[in-house]
Amino acid sequence: MPTKKAKSEATEERKEPAATESTPKKRVRKPAAKKAETAPAAEAKPAARRTRKAPAKKAPVETSAVEEQPAVEAAPVVEAAPVVEEQPVVEAAPAVEEQPVADPAPVVEEQPVAEAAPAVEEQPVVEAAPAVEEQPAEEAPAAEEPAPDLGPRRSIAFIGSECHPFVKTGGLGDVMYALPRELVKMNCDVRVILPRYECIPQKYQEKMEYKGEFYMDLGKTGRNVYVGIMEYVADGVVYDFIDNQEFFSGPKPYINLVDDIPKFCLFAKASLAALNFLDWIPDIVHCHDWQAALVPVYLRTLFADTPVGRARSILTIHNLRFQGIYNIPTIRYWSGLPDFVFDDPGLLKQEWVDANMLKGGLAFADRITTVSGTYAWEIQTSEYGETLENHLRFHSGKLSGIVNGIDYEMWDPKTDAALPEHYDRDTAIEGKKADKLALQRELGLEEDADKYVIGLISRLTDQKGLDLVNAIVPQVMDEFTQVIILGTGDRVYEDSFRYYENAYKGRFSACIQYDEARAHRIYAGADALLVPSRFEPCGLTQLNAMRYGTVPIVRETGGLKDTVEPYNQYENSGNGFTFDRYDAGLLLDAINRSKTLYFTERERWDEMVARDMEKDVSWQNSARQYKDLYLDLTQW
Repeated sequence: MPTKKAKSEATEERKEPAATESTPKKRVRKPAAKKAETAPAAEAKPAARRTRKAPAKKAPVETSAVEEQPAVEAAPVVEAAPVVEEQPVVEAAPAVEEQPVADPAPVVEEQPVAEAAPAVEEQPVVEAAPAVEEQPAEEAPAAEEPAPDLGPRRSIAFIGSECHPFVKTGGLGDVMYALPRELVKMNCDVRVILPRYECIPQKYQEKMEYKGEFYMDLGKTGRNVYVGIMEYVADGVVYDFIDNQEFFSGPKPYINLVDDIPKFCLFAKASLAALNFLDWIPDIVHCHDWQAALVPVYLRTLFADTPVGRARSILTIHNLRFQGIYNIPTIRYWSGLPDFVFDDPGLLKQEWVDANMLKGGLAFADRITTVSGTYAWEIQTSEYGETLENHLRFHSGKLSGIVNGIDYEMWDPKTDAALPEHYDRDTAIEGKKADKLALQRELGLEEDADKYVIGLISRLTDQKGLDLVNAIVPQVMDEFTQVIILGTGDRVYEDSFRYYENAYKGRFSACIQYDEARAHRIYAGADALLVPSRFEPCGLTQLNAMRYGTVPIVRETGGLKDTVEPYNQYENSGNGFTFDRYDAGLLLDAINRSKTLYFTERERWDEMVARDMEKDVSWQNSARQYKDLYLDLTQW
């Protein structure tokens, strides 16, 4: 029976604090009960309202209860009531059932149970909810993985005569290196097919893997010639080299037309035969310049009924001036192409007696691209068409332009090993000053960070506008200006710039050589870069300059017009200085305008430097446009 009584008392205790007072009155002296009960009862109410603060007030209650009346510790048990939130703990209440025990001592032992109430401070453990800080789940950014839409997969065979780092003489080598690497990142399967020149550095030759060999008839020579395939893999791109020492030996990739015509007839035909031999049939065959221009012709004639014949073809013009023109009998003999391609003026035939390899490729290719939109328009005019303007206008429906980019890993002022001082957009002003002083010291120029330094990195030929530069040097040179020339080319310009170096000691430097590391230091240390070309299909020097925060001064032609926005003093916009007509006076005017801004409004100049470094001139944009072109050409 005492158990039932205790249960009813405990139940009443939960209902109202008054019940708690009545129980002790029966067993304890009145004064003691009043003293102990008044304080705990008053504190029991707030404890019932604010569950979490109850434990903090419990310590004083326990002290007074133990001193005067252990049994009154039932009040803390009332505090356990909040644990009703965690129903299981409410079962701690049965511990009160032991209260009927006559001996208060056991009840005192029960005190540990009351101290289990602090264990109720495992409410912080409920703060294990923060442990639900499995905010790693907030790594929903991982769901960003699907974000980049790489689009459908396509396989592309690049066919060209040069590719960095194996062999390079100009911009074609940069394109053949950088574009395939970028396309691999866009869900493309890419192979690059090149001649295995004897002049390829030995460190690359040693890493090539033999993939097989076959014999192929060569034109109308009546000979079957050896074709070996050597393979090199890097950055996800497979490089296949066409091996034949009879045709690809020598210290340079290009010698003269007499030797180069047979070499590239063999190369074009062997490239397609190698794809069949490897049983790797691409969706697209992307050919570059006249050296690979016969590939689309072979594809639609001699290889039309072979597996590779189902591939679509693109021919990219990097420089229309070079076309592979020779007499018809010679090209017919080495190529073995059917007679009709030499009889039709709309195909290879040109001016009755010659065959034009590039012209034939343009006629047979499914698409034609150039390396800038403006150049695609210019080559359809008599001024820039190099006698093919009518042919190009006829095929204008399949002609488009895509500007080249530059490799951001190779051209990065933050990490460039050739620079004495690294910098980025935020530190460019101070960084470029340090690089300017180092460059002046290296070249023997007067060391002064406030001098206006103009750089020119180019082949020294008429096409690059060197006649204009040569004409205005004396007017450009003053005590505040320094000029640095780097490059080789026509003897007349090499000698002329050496003369100026002697005439303007400490202010003019002529480096008649090509030094890649020094070119990087000029891009970083110069304030402006001259590119006054007569014509420029794309141009990479102005892109490199902008990447390094060097302001370009260019003629509005081809890719220069597409990539350099002229400075507008009213809107404080633009990223360079330009002139339109091919005229020395206009070039001088553009240089003077740049000098005026540099010396009189340096803050605006610095803002232009920042805009140049922010401009996206990477291959990513260009590669995306090429990928769209491939998809448009292969809609299935």
